[in-house]
Amino acid sequence: MSEEFIRCEVNCVHEDAVREVRRVMLGEDVAASLAELFKALGDPTRVKILFALLTRELCVCDLAAVVGMSESAVSHQLRLLRAQKLVKFRREGKNVYYSLDDSHIEELFARGLEHVTE
Repeated sequence: MSEEFIRCEVNCVHEDAVREVRRVMLGEDVAASLAELFKALGDPTRVKILFALLTRELCVCDLAAVVGMSESAVSHQLRLLRAQKLVKFRREGKNVYYSLDDSHIEELFARGLEHVTE
C-alpha cells in the first residue's frame, strides 16, 4: 500500500461515530477563526515575537533588536498578532510596549513548544 494514500480497504461508514462527531462539530465561523489563529502562528518571525513576549513585555524597538528586523517590519507583524488578539499594547510616554494578550496565549504557546521539542 502506498504511503501517500492510506485508506480503509472497505467502504463502511460508522453511523454512530459520524452522528456523535457531527453533534459537536465546530461551526463554520469558529472553524474559520481557529484556522486564522493557526495561520497567524504559522510564521517563524511571529513565533519569535511571541516567544520574546512570553519572556517579558517589550517595546517595538526592543522586539526589532531581538528578532533582527526593522521596526516597521516588526510593527507589521504585531498588527497581525493584534488582529488575532494574541498581543496587546500599552503606551508609556513615547514608547509602545507589547505583551501577550492573556494567559491562554501562554498556554497555547507552551503546549505547541512542548509538542515540537519532545
